[in-house]
Parts: sequence; C-alpha cells; structure tokens
Amino acid sequence: MSTLSCSRETTLRAEIDLPLLVDRASSQALAVQVGDQLRDAMRSGALKEGERLPSTRALAGLLGVSRTVVVDAYQQLYAEGWLDGRHGSGTFVASSGDCMITQRESPGQEGYHRRTARSRTANPQVGGDAPEVLHDHAKGGEAGVGVVDLRPGRPWVGAYDVAAWRRAWRSAGDVPPADRRDMRGHLPLRELLADHLRRTRAVPTSPANVMVTQGTGHGLDLIAATLVRPGARAGVEEPGWRVARNVLAARGAEIVPCPVDDQGVIVEALPDDLEVLYTTPAHQFPVGGRLPIPRRERLLAWARRTGALIVEDDYDAEFRYDVGPLPALHGLDPARVVLLGTLSKSLSPDVGLGWLVAPEPMLDMIARRRHELADSVPGPVQAAVTTLLAKGDLDRHLRRMRREYARRRAAIVEALGPLVCGDTAGLHVLIELPEHVVPGLVRRAEERGVLLDTLERHHHGPPRVHGLVLGYGSASLAEVRRGCAVIGELLSPAGH
Repeated sequence: MSTLSCSRETTLRAEIDLPLLVDRASSQALAVQVGDQLRDAMRSGALKEGERLPSTRALAGLLGVSRTVVVDAYQQLYAEGWLDGRHGSGTFVASSGDCMITQRESPGQEGYHRRTARSRTANPQVGGDAPEVLHDHAKGGEAGVGVVDLRPGRPWVGAYDVAAWRRAWRSAGDVPPADRRDMRGHLPLRELLADHLRRTRAVPTSPANVMVTQGTGHGLDLIAATLVRPGARAGVEEPGWRVARNVLAARGAEIVPCPVDDQGVIVEALPDDLEVLYTTPAHQFPVGGRLPIPRRERLLAWARRTGALIVEDDYDAEFRYDVGPLPALHGLDPARVVLLGTLSKSLSPDVGLGWLVAPEPMLDMIARRRHELADSVPGPVQAAVTTLLAKGDLDRHLRRMRREYARRRAAIVEALGPLVCGDTAGLHVLIELPEHVVPGLVRRAEERGVLLDTLERHHHGPPRVHGLVLGYGSASLAEVRRGCAVIGELLSPAGH
C-alpha cells in the first residue's frame, strides 16, 4: 500500500490537502480506488466547490501509478458531474449546480462506476485541454423557455469548438464552385469517411463503396427509390423509428412490423418474404438493445437464405458508455448489408450530411437514380465536413460529447436507477412502465414543465410494451436532473 499526503508538496497545497491511499493488493481497480476517495472527499466537504485538483500527471507521479489510472478516475468523476475542466487552468471541483449532490448511489450504480473505469474507450485529456467553446445558450424550438425537453432525437449543440467550426467553413469558402455534381460525393470526403469507418466501426471499406448523403432518412429514401419495388414487403423494427416506416411506405412498400426484445430484432420472428429489413443493431431505437454476435450471425444467415437486403442504421454508435462498441453489421457481410450513418446525432442535424456504404455495383445504380432525381449534397457542406475530418476536429468533438453525454446518462441512472433500460449507448434510455401509468405521468410532467415521449408512439401496430423514451441529448445536465426529479416524484406513492 502506498500513501500520498499532498500537503507534503507545497506546490499542491492550494489544490488538494488530504491523504489518498492506493492499495495494490486490493481486488478493486486503482482508478476506482482513487475516484471513490475523491468522491467521498467532495461529498463530505473535505474538497470544496472550486478547489483545484492536481494535474493527472502530477497526481500519478505522487501516487506512483500510471497517468492512465488518474485519467480514468478523473474522467469518471467528470462524467458524473463532480469535476469541471477549465481551459488553460486545470481540473476543479464543480459547483453545486453542476456536481452530484446525492449522498448515496442508486441500485446498480456502483457496478456502473467500476465498469466504466475498466472499459474506457476514449482518450480523455482532463484539465486544461478543452478547446474554446461557446457558453450554453437558450435553445429555440417548441419546448419554450424554462421547459425541460426530455424527448429523444436531438443532440447537444450548446457547446462546440468555435475555432474548428469557423475554420471548416472558411476552408469551404476557398473551394471554387463546381460545374457538375458527383452523385457519390466529393472524393476527398469519401476517402476520409472510409478511413473514419475503418477506425471507429471496423468497416473495411474504400471510397468506391461510400456515398455522401443528407442523412439517414435520405439514404434510406435513395435505397427505396432505387431497389424497393412498389408492393414489396419491407420489414421495420417494432417498436422502431417511424421515419423509416414513412420513407419506405412513401416509395410504395408494404410495411411489415418486426418485433424486438431487449437485445434487438428477433430473427426467428422474421418472415421469409421480406425484400428489405431496416434495423438498428448497435442501439435499437427506441428499446436500446444491442444485437449480440450470435444473433447477428443468425440474422445474416436469414438474409442469405431469403435474399433479403438488410439496411443497417448506425445512427448513434459513436456514443457508448460501459461496453466497447461491436463492429458494424455491414463489416460481417458487405454484400448483404447496406450501412447508413449520419452526423445529425454526433454533430448537428443542421449540417445535413451522412453516408451510405454499399457494394460498388449497387452504388452505381443508386447514383444513376440520384442523377434522375437531381439530388445531391451541397458542395460547401461537403468541403466543411472534409476539413473537420482532416484536422481531427470531428474526433475531438466526439470525445468531448461522450463525456458530456456520459454525465447526463449517469444523472438519469442515479435518479431513476432500476427503472432504466437500454442505457449502454446513444442519447436516450427506456423507462418501462405499466400501460395505465404512462398517460397520466406524461400529462402531469408537462404541467410541471417537463416534456416526455412515450414508447407507444413508436409502434406501427398495437403497442406491445409501454413506458417512456427519455432523451438526454438536447437537455443540459441541470435540466436532466430536474426532469428526472419530477419523474421520480410522480412515480412515488405520494405522486400518484
């Protein structure tokens, strides 16, 4: 066991003045030990709001551990809202408006702390390395001032790297206008997207297999316009993304609801006469299941046997919290699976850019159809995103947003504990509830200024499961906590 008392280091006396113990003989991970002791110190008041902590490098040296141990500990505390990083200054104890104030963990939360410490996939740089960001600003839209909007579907756009954003659009202005449109998209952008997909989603693809789209719905519409004949039976997850149903139906397909469970689409329930199946295997929307490898293999075997085309929507696979991401389904069978992706969740829907990955002959067909429809993504948008990828700005933004979303996800788990399902990824969770509870809960929450989405709304037919789909993408951490407090109160015996 090694013991550190930072009071022995006069240069750190103003930052932290309490003993930290690291027991290498313990079965508990070192990062968890450090994080638990710092958390306890903040709860007890030994560490006060605004106090500065040592840098990760300094604390690692004093404890005699690797810097990764301290980075993991700090990162977990940051995700929970205990710490605040300030540009050029370091890491500080967050103010009471930003940090966790509960004195106990809800059921399952202890395991969450340990899982995230072991499975950290990002490479956070805590303290002093945050880029310039805009301050939080009032978000426009239907929610209204002072209303907490916990409906899913929107990302957080209140904090982004202003310098990177401006640089990207300045570079787009340097690109001269073209006299014709490449129906597949700008080659430099397709090259960078192919590299991005190889690194982040284990998709072994090339620029020849990538098409730039305006987003997931647009990519699905291009597939339907090209490959789905009128009257074809198209499977869509039930419950599932209603836009997918609308797009396929608008192109004349017969929609076939395909049931899901807590792991994703149920392969054994798929009919053999489907021509196309739309699915979200990385994080089923809205239930939140993660399609396991054995079921993925059975799904691909079904597609090969029936000749069906699988359309994989990889809509929020960038955001995972307590498990590493599974490779995209497309990477297991590129000939049978078309992959759709988008920047709508990872950056902003206002950018209007996504991608479609498919075999080259199929892309040729889609490109010809796209030319007939006079459809393309504006060149300046493609040029700006090319710069964001080339400079590494998009990767940095994703790492920063993982931390932001992890804080909000942790707040929901802290507040609602055992009720939370489907929380390992993405920007929403599921709260399954008895059918008779949901309408009154939604109504009373709205009366108290909290907007909620129901699971029933995402069914094509009669609802099979009931509850709430809580989105935490566009709400601030304080708003998420306020909204969860209202839900908790309304679900309590006194709230009925």
